[in-house]
Amino acid sequence: MTMQIADSVSLSPSEAKARAHAAAARDNLRTEPRAVRIVIIALAMIFLSVFVVLPLVVVFAQALSKGFLAYLSALADPEALSAIRLTLLVAAISVGLNLVFGLVASWAITKFEFPGKTFLITLIDLPFSVSPVISGLVFVLLFGAQGYFGGWLRDHDIQILFAVPGIALATTFVTFPFVARALIPLMQEQGTQEEEAAISLGASGLQTFFRVTLPNIKWGVLYGVLLCNARAMGEFGAVSVVSGHIRGETNTMPLLVEILYNEYQFVAAFAIASLLAMLALITLIAKTVLERHLDEGQDGNDH
Repeated sequence: MTMQIADSVSLSPSEAKARAHAAAARDNLRTEPRAVRIVIIALAMIFLSVFVVLPLVVVFAQALSKGFLAYLSALADPEALSAIRLTLLVAAISVGLNLVFGLVASWAITKFEFPGKTFLITLIDLPFSVSPVISGLVFVLLFGAQGYFGGWLRDHDIQILFAVPGIALATTFVTFPFVARALIPLMQEQGTQEEEAAISLGASGLQTFFRVTLPNIKWGVLYGVLLCNARAMGEFGAVSVVSGHIRGETNTMPLLVEILYNEYQFVAAFAIASLLAMLALITLIAKTVLERHLDEGQDGNDH
């Protein structure tokens, strides 16, 4: 209080007036008229209701339109169970690979300086700018019957396309930025002081990583894995190109939804879609919780 009085006394009338005008301008920017606030909030709520809430409601309503028993019967169909198992398998493979890549890439980018660092960051963002269909076609050109490695794979009786390996490769390519992109900003903000202190005390590189770095980024790792898993389970374009659509063998859940819908099996199609919708809701809730933990960790580092 004494400091504020001293500041006001030391200011000239013109300076005090200018400061008062600046404060009033900031207040005007932060407080819109009540009518404007109501209109903005209403538009946001209408947009979310039409494009987010309503589709989810329609999915579950259509899935349960013929009763809960029909819903369970559609999910218990052998073709549906095969698609669910394949989706979970491909997601587990792609998330595992991307977790390792994300940790290694983020560690290298944030802790070391080396030639080609900017190029590596650009490559990590490549799947964000390339259509998933194009990425699927790339694997067809590489491993297809007329592709670069097609002849060698055929001679050695190795099946990549229209099988689990091709689906896993396409999904891994589409999803590999998520873990790295979640970790790089977090690790850059934390700096290298703790790692340098651990190494100066005699810790090895692995000890430093598992005892210092990993505990500090655990929520970021979970956040990246969560987003990667959600994208892997919902991927359609790249998987559609390399799967071959072999029913009961290479159809993931999104592909099966399209097939069932085109065959007018609406209850079965929306039943599978409801599983993907529930995954989206679970992902949203978990994402909110993890973001809260990340914000708390950043506030702790600031203090």
